[in-house]
Amino acid sequence: MSAEDFQKKVSLRDSLSGDIENECGGSGVGSTSSTVGSGVASQTLVLLRSLLEIQQRRAQAYANLKSGFSEYVESGAEALYQKLCSEITTEFSECSKQVREMESLFLNPEVGRADLAKLLSDIQTQEKQKLHLTVTIQVLKKAGRPSERMLTHENCKFKKPMQHECVHLHEITEAAGTEEAEADAEFDNALKEAIRGVQDAVTSINEYLEDIRYEIEALEAD
Repeated sequence: MSAEDFQKKVSLRDSLSGDIENECGGSGVGSTSSTVGSGVASQTLVLLRSLLEIQQRRAQAYANLKSGFSEYVESGAEALYQKLCSEITTEFSECSKQVREMESLFLNPEVGRADLAKLLSDIQTQEKQKLHLTVTIQVLKKAGRPSERMLTHENCKFKKPMQHECVHLHEITEAAGTEEAEADAEFDNALKEAIRGVQDAVTSINEYLEDIRYEIEALEAD
């Protein structure tokens, strides 16, 4: 861990302690356990609201990735697409880092909310799966169905300029389309599986976030 990362984590923990102290009216002998509990609840509320903000950042990042990929498919601007992927990767990495820090805080004895730490861990797992499958979908779409891919003539024999013996004609004739059809079916199945996986991940994440919102409502009502 770098000094900067350590300082950020210390700052988060100091913020937790500071908020609890403020809610308790100081850390003197006269502070009661109920007031301390109120301070912890207040900080828990702050962290859960921050989590929802992080999820909004993730949603925006996915929207940017989707639009950027669409532009890439139309324009073929590889450099711009790779730049976007790098920026999105950085954003997702930062979001994950912040959520992991929240997990650590919830496991802190001062807070004692292992249940919320587990909930955040489950969200992280599904987000990781969602990102992996989203990238898989884009890789597949970028390659295209085997039967629709552009042919190259690198292995063909050129006898004269603009005249060559095309190896693809021989391959297509012998295969009679069977191998191509099998490749297309394998591609379609892989794409459908990835899309279904993303949908399942999104459903799970939304369910976890609904639990988070219920927890926020309960804390606000106290």
